[in-house]
Amino acid sequence: MELKGTSAIVTGGASGLGEATARTLANRGAHVIVADLNAEAGEALAKEIGGTFVSCDVTNTDQVIAAVDAAAAAAPLFSVVNCAGVGWATRTIGKDGEYASAHDLDLYRRVIEINLVGTFNVCRLAATKMSANTPDEDGCRGAIVNTASVAAEDGQIGQVAYSSSKGGVVGLTLPLARDLSAIGVRANCILPGLIDTPIYGSGEASEEFKARLGAGVLFPKRLGRSEEFATLAVELLSNSYINAESIRIDAGIRMQPK
Repeated sequence: MELKGTSAIVTGGASGLGEATARTLANRGAHVIVADLNAEAGEALAKEIGGTFVSCDVTNTDQVIAAVDAAAAAAPLFSVVNCAGVGWATRTIGKDGEYASAHDLDLYRRVIEINLVGTFNVCRLAATKMSANTPDEDGCRGAIVNTASVAAEDGQIGQVAYSSSKGGVVGLTLPLARDLSAIGVRANCILPGLIDTPIYGSGEASEEFKARLGAGVLFPKRLGRSEEFATLAVELLSNSYINAESIRIDAGIRMQPK
């Protein structure tokens, strides 16, 4: 699928995996909609890569539609990469045996709402706009890449909410691809492992922590780079024969219970 001369939406596009993906798509000739809640970082990135920033909460339908319409106004919307997400570590029960110390149910719902429902919200609205595209020689009208996590398969202690949400993203991949095959839109999913993003902070203590994490990776023994995620995402968009796949990018790691 040709990316040059089309538009793309990257949710969570202002930093980390989303930022790297936005840069890579722009380098391939796409007009990128940086959809994020961080206006300062998002606007700066959009200006740098010649894209457009749109303030977007993925759970807010009106804001997602605004991002989709902004993309379509710039060029035909053929690509979406969903990187927006959150994660908190909380055990299912507390140590005192009291109901009040059990995992906060509203927190669980919030993680599911952003990571899973928000991802699907973008998919359903972007695909609706893609359905009006003129298809290419393969009959393709667009492609979507969703971001899960190795936690979907190797969830650790305290990750019950996060793993549930990311497992849902993996689970929707095949039926989503089957649904969208009727309009010529592909859907794939990436399960990143330990990727070096701003979530780990900066400074000497952060570097030491990341080095310890990297030592547990099979090979190469380091954290992944955002650019490595981005090149995979763009390959899944551009390679018209990859569809309905969930692919780990983790250097072979299998997460331990804690």
